[in-house]
This record gives sequence, C-alpha cells and structure tokens, in this order.
Amino acid sequence: MRAFSLYQRNSLSLWRRKKPCCLFSSGSLSSDASTNNTDEVQNSRVKVFDRHLKRKQRDRAAWLMRPKDCLVDTVADNLLDRLEDCKKAFPTALCLGGSLEAIRRLSRGRGAIEKLIMMDTSYDMVKVCKDAEKDMHDGNIETSFMVGDEEFLPLKESSVDLVISCLGLHWTNDLPGAMIQCRLALKPDGLFLASILGGETLKELRIACTVAQMEREGGISPRVSPLAQVRDAGNLLTRAGFSLPGVDVDEHIVKYPSALALIEHLRAMGETNALLQRNPILKKETALATAAIYDSMFAAEDGTIPATFQVIYMTGWREHSSQQKAKRRGSATISFKDIQNEFGSES
Repeated sequence: MRAFSLYQRNSLSLWRRKKPCCLFSSGSLSSDASTNNTDEVQNSRVKVFDRHLKRKQRDRAAWLMRPKDCLVDTVADNLLDRLEDCKKAFPTALCLGGSLEAIRRLSRGRGAIEKLIMMDTSYDMVKVCKDAEKDMHDGNIETSFMVGDEEFLPLKESSVDLVISCLGLHWTNDLPGAMIQCRLALKPDGLFLASILGGETLKELRIACTVAQMEREGGISPRVSPLAQVRDAGNLLTRAGFSLPGVDVDEHIVKYPSALALIEHLRAMGETNALLQRNPILKKETALATAAIYDSMFAAEDGTIPATFQVIYMTGWREHSSQQKAKRRGSATISFKDIQNEFGSES
C-alpha cells in the first residue's frame, strides 16, 4: 500500500471542441468514417456507461491533466515493469486509452518497442499526446496516433506484439468483448497488459455520498461507477481466451486537502461518473453535506482526507505452441495421498 500527498492547481481553464474521429500519422490528419456505424452498433447493445459522455470527459481531462501525476505515474511504471520480466522483445505495441502520456513518457526502452500506436476515444487527448511527442527523449520509437474506440478496435488480426492499457478499460460497456478484440489483435505469443481500477476504489467517497443523499434527499442514486472485483479479473482473462493468465492487485492511498480537491483530481484524470442511469443533477446542499461527512468520518490529524485507489493488474498471452501447458486432467501418476503416506505430516 502506498500513500501520496496531492494538492491541486488553484486556477484551471478548459474549452470544448466538437468531436471528430481522426487518425494522426507522420504529421498528417485523415478522417475516419466509421463513427456512425460504431454508434449504431452501440445503440443495439446493453450499455452501462455513456461512452459519448466519457469521450467529453476525456476531452476535458486532456487540458486539465498535469504533466506528472504521482498516482498515474506509479500505476504506469508498475505496469511497464512487467515488460522487464519478459525476455522477448515487442517490436509493435498498441497503447490503448487511459494514461497514454504516462506510458509513453515512462517506457524508456522497456520491451524493446520499435513502433508504438497510441489510441484514445478523445481527439483532444490524442492531440495533447502528439504535441508532447517532440519533448520525448527516446527518439528510437516510431509513434503514430489514432482516435478510436476500445470496444471496436480498428486493427487487423495478429497485427501487434503487445497491447497495453493503463487505467482505461474499466469504462467499457463490454469488457470481455474488448479483451477478446485485444487478443485477436495480438500476434501468436503476444502479450496483453492492463491495469484497471478495482471495486475498493473511492470507498470513502461512496460512503460519504450515500450518507449525504440519505440525509438530504431521502434516497440514493449512483454517484460512483461500479468497478470489477479482484476475483473477476482472472475470469475475464480466461473468458477472453488468454493463456497463462496472471492477476495481482495494489492499493494506493492518496491524501487530499479536501473532498473538492479529490473531485478536481478525478476530473483531471477523466475518472468522473459516466453512468447512463446517473442523476444529472447534484444539489448544492447534498454536495456540501458529502464534503462535510467525508471530512468528519475520514479526515486525518493533519487535516487531509484519504482516498483509496485499488488497481488490478492483468497479464495474458495469446496462445502459442512454445508456451507451457497444463497436463491433461487425470494424467498424474502419483497422488497426493501417496505422497502424504510416504513422507507423513509433521505436527
């Protein structure tokens, strides 16, 4: 468990721009005509999150995010560390949504990546990452930029060696489907690396919101999005068809001067509520009550308030003949009972 102390900027500015769907490559801009078809398919599926709202939130986050965020950088660095545990190289990689800039900045040659495709649903987020590319010291990586949806990957099958997603996939309506598309985009023996926020994230804010709404409004409405539990992550990898699945979890405690500073940070990360069933109106008295309850229930002696971020890391490979495989069920020649009888048990 790690603790951070985080203080926000005093003044922030943002502006809106209309939503295009484009591809950046070698300084050029080309239009992608698949947006309407994507929207039609989305309308025919059961949806939990408002993907159009999430795109707008990430547009806003592109201009609010700070150059270096201690929480985001820690998660991105932990994710990239897993590449150092692999002896093989990953010449072509896809960075999928979430913390694109942190992944690019902290890659530092890990994974021997030669070509990196950076994709996000937000045009503004992709543009900010493209503008920051000139400040990158690692010039050995050929980088291209794409605006696209994680739920409808615009990639050919078996086209990349690595798919990496840092804090992005938990906003997809069909997470298993998105992970299946990631597996299909990988070449045989390709690696899937992802980090998502887990169910214990922002548990303090959930409690404060629930109590405040019960007191002020006599009922509750979802203010914090549902997130996957740790036990679900392994099932997701197996369901998506990955071999050698691996899951681990980390928990970070971030300290803020106030509940409002926490909300500002969530906006800068693009992690604010995007539920379709959300109540679009938050009464002022409910918001103030939430902040007061948060402070009274969880404030530390130094006046700061803690916020929990549970991060689930998932690792999976596309199947290949060179990988280890479990023996066929029932093929064992020695039983555990025989071993126990032979060596006994020490009490």
